[in-house]
Amino acid sequence: MAALTGGLRAAGAEIRFAGVVPTPAVAHLVKVLGADAGISVSASHNAWPDNGIKIFSGQGKKLPDAVEARIESLIASAAAVAPVELPEDPSLADLYETHLVATIPARLDGLRVVVDCAHGAAFRVAPEAFRRAGAEVIVLAASPDGHNINDGCGALHPAAMAEAVVKTGADLGLALDGDADRAMLADGAGRVLDGDDVLFHWALELEREGKKPGSVVGTVMSNWGLEEALAARGIRLIRAAVGDRYVVEEMDRLGVLLGGEQSGHLIRADLTTTGDGTLTGLHIAASVAATRVPLASGPRLVRAPQVLVNVHVREKTPFEGIPGFPGLIARAEERIAGRGRILVRYSGTELLARVMVEGVERETVESIAGELAGALRLAVGEEVGGRVA
Repeated sequence: MAALTGGLRAAGAEIRFAGVVPTPAVAHLVKVLGADAGISVSASHNAWPDNGIKIFSGQGKKLPDAVEARIESLIASAAAVAPVELPEDPSLADLYETHLVATIPARLDGLRVVVDCAHGAAFRVAPEAFRRAGAEVIVLAASPDGHNINDGCGALHPAAMAEAVVKTGADLGLALDGDADRAMLADGAGRVLDGDDVLFHWALELEREGKKPGSVVGTVMSNWGLEEALAARGIRLIRAAVGDRYVVEEMDRLGVLLGGEQSGHLIRADLTTTGDGTLTGLHIAASVAATRVPLASGPRLVRAPQVLVNVHVREKTPFEGIPGFPGLIARAEERIAGRGRILVRYSGTELLARVMVEGVERETVESIAGELAGALRLAVGEEVGGRVA
């Protein structure tokens, strides 16, 4: 952080340092302070060696891909400068906590909530926001040491949180990732709820509040069961590319209030400009407090069987350029027509091909996923230890 601050100071920037706060706190503070940009240093949902920077515009939104690429090219050619240490301004975290609590439609008095902070940036802010909202808070994984972020805890490892909910008799649990822009929840019975579950619940809660959305934005990875469940309520699911920035872009383009990803990024366009795990958890808790209906007793999303297979590849050959693969896809789509979906895409950050198949019949879904993944392994699979991965 000191190196980044040194570079910004050398370029003439005026800086306010919020200390260790969630990434969505930075996005919020940019807007309320009238700043030109906000920067978060974080490993996000990854291990600490993957620390990088996230940059927000003056509107509190992630930058377009082209702008990020331009910044990366400028950084690569920048001269070294001396690092600068800045004192933390605790009023900024307080400003964010106040905002979080002010957004909820009902206080949480009488609720017991487990909050797993993933040894990350929300270790102070998230528990304090829930306490200020009236909840009794049981805190897990809130001792960051710079190396233990996301290590067997948080949104990517929600089992301990779910177990703690049952053990302590809590009403619900929240597991954040390291920078707290995503969340997984658990109901009082310890059932883990991912982004699809929460998106469905939040849409129903908006309907109860008289704000029923005509559409919500998910991604190409959102479960087919979510689309069916929303349609039964007269709500259309619009699919964006994977990544919360693309969800936000689609929400902005269409004027949609609610959107999110299966991975736990949830966005309320009237309250936040990016995924905010703490805000998500507060609002789901508020719905339980307002209705006095346990989360485990509410309407449940019935998922279509879904199989996701990752194939390590040596190169990202266009799928249409792999001999025989387009025909294999066409035949697979005929087998599942009208009763599911097939999605084959390359990871944006890794040498991986992702094969996702979902439908009504698990046996068919597994068969198609296996065939497509096997064909990709033979055609472009990476050799690992003498075998094709």
